[in-house]
Amino acid sequence: MTIFDVLNAIGGLALFLFGMHMLGDGLAKMSGGKLEKILEKLTNTPLKAVLVGMGVTAVIQSSSATTVMVVGFVNSGIMKLQQAAGIIMGANIGTTITSWILGLAGIEDGSLLLKLCKPSSFGPILAIIGVGIIMFSKKDRLKNTAMILLGFTILMNGMDAMSNAVKPLRDVPEFTNILVRFSNPFLGLLAGVILTAVIQSSSASVGILQALCLTGAVGYNTALPIIMGQNIGTCVTAMISGVGASKNAKRASLIHLYFNVIGTSLFMIAFYVINGIRPFAFMEQAATPFGIATIHSIFNIVATLVLLPFSKGLVKLATISVREDRRDESTDEALAPLQYLEPRFMEMPSLAIDRSKAAAMAMAGLAKETFEQALELFGAYDEAKAERVVELESIIDQYEDQIGNYLVKLNPQDMTNADSHLLTAVLHCIGDFERISDHARNLKEAAQEMFEKKISFSEDAMKELEVFSNAVRESLDYTVRGFCENDPGLASQVEPLEEVVDALNLEVKARHIDRLKQGNCTIELGFVLSDISTNLERISDHCSNVAIAVLQQMRGNEFDAHHYLAYLKQESNTEFKDSVLRYKEKYQMP
Repeated sequence: MTIFDVLNAIGGLALFLFGMHMLGDGLAKMSGGKLEKILEKLTNTPLKAVLVGMGVTAVIQSSSATTVMVVGFVNSGIMKLQQAAGIIMGANIGTTITSWILGLAGIEDGSLLLKLCKPSSFGPILAIIGVGIIMFSKKDRLKNTAMILLGFTILMNGMDAMSNAVKPLRDVPEFTNILVRFSNPFLGLLAGVILTAVIQSSSASVGILQALCLTGAVGYNTALPIIMGQNIGTCVTAMISGVGASKNAKRASLIHLYFNVIGTSLFMIAFYVINGIRPFAFMEQAATPFGIATIHSIFNIVATLVLLPFSKGLVKLATISVREDRRDESTDEALAPLQYLEPRFMEMPSLAIDRSKAAAMAMAGLAKETFEQALELFGAYDEAKAERVVELESIIDQYEDQIGNYLVKLNPQDMTNADSHLLTAVLHCIGDFERISDHARNLKEAAQEMFEKKISFSEDAMKELEVFSNAVRESLDYTVRGFCENDPGLASQVEPLEEVVDALNLEVKARHIDRLKQGNCTIELGFVLSDISTNLERISDHCSNVAIAVLQQMRGNEFDAHHYLAYLKQESNTEFKDSVLRYKEKYQMP
């Protein structure tokens, strides 16, 4: 084996790993976050969890990625440990599909049909299609398809390059002597653990083993313990993911480790005991890529069938390993949704943005609650409610900081257009929700000032403010619901209400001046009333901003906010004018 063979082997490995990454990334983007939502929702029974874990992993071609997702879900409180156990077991089965795909490289030349099944035959066609799509298409979905095609082609070419480069090793005695040592079950197991732990992918390490098998120098007595070790080595990624996470997240990563360690131990003991009593004839034969895939699949299926009934036992074992700290305090309920902002989801932008939207939806609800609590203070001032307004406003500030910081860390290049529009909308809206809470706190301070100074509005002024605040309340309700439900119909109701709120603001101030001239009101109350009406009007302005952001997100690049607002104000837009007239009639001053 020459230095050029070594370089070709290293280059082939690099192409193989890059192709696998590109293929998995393309598949993950193609899913548009749907796979993550499936993981989150369809896991209410152990069998369903196994099937979902198996299906998702077969699609994204990485049990490590699935397990890291699961650890993130558990860490953010979305998923329970019992659900995680089933998904992890299913992920181990799903990842074996990769070894079957890689086994295509080992098809021997024969009939035309078999030759067509070889990646070297159809790979160039996939590459041409993929490059063509990237060069001439601007659609994200097609580009993701191109990534899948090119990733698969690069992966298989890397596989071929590795296998061709190591073929001369079959005639090197030193190489075959090393492999003979790995036929020792313990050493083979250890080699599989170390190889997989280093490259952090059981699929990739199995692929490397399959490439070595093509030399004809690797027997099943060597390959089998290495495969067993690869199943344990893949746990390293999840274990790293659990570092610094919550206790339940650490337990999820331990479930992955315990499942593979226990499953491997049982399988190895049973297999070698039977082999000692009645030796398996195939153990001395040269391993093939499809033989490797078969062993890989059989082990994971058998391990799942044996351990699935004891999944609760695995959860209990993980719970014992990571005990509860009695000093741990439960997270404040209002801040709990911030746990959705899981750092592990950064590698999956669609999921990270989806979780950020979920946190922002909680923030929107809190902003509405802050406003409602502040309004109640004008009817009957209550110190506890006033403190709650201050507390909520502070919590909403934390939401804005944490959601904003989380989203700006995402790489825009890894997003689809839909994800990019959603990210922009969430970033805009959290600022508006934070400002709504600020204005609600200002309303609380106005109510507090009136309480402390023992001053109050006249009955007429209170009725006018009630009409005004009800219009803003409805506008905020449409805003929050439109944002949370992605409903352009609800969002489109905000702008006509904004017109009415602006008119009410002017009318409230004009009526106050009339009362002031008549001596029915004081300048001091006028300042307070001005503060209240200004804050109500500005809350309505921020509702308008959120509604426009929702419409922009739903309609994409073709939506222009300035053109939209200009279109609404046109004389010919009778639909908008009718809506404004309807709300004016609804919120007439007494």
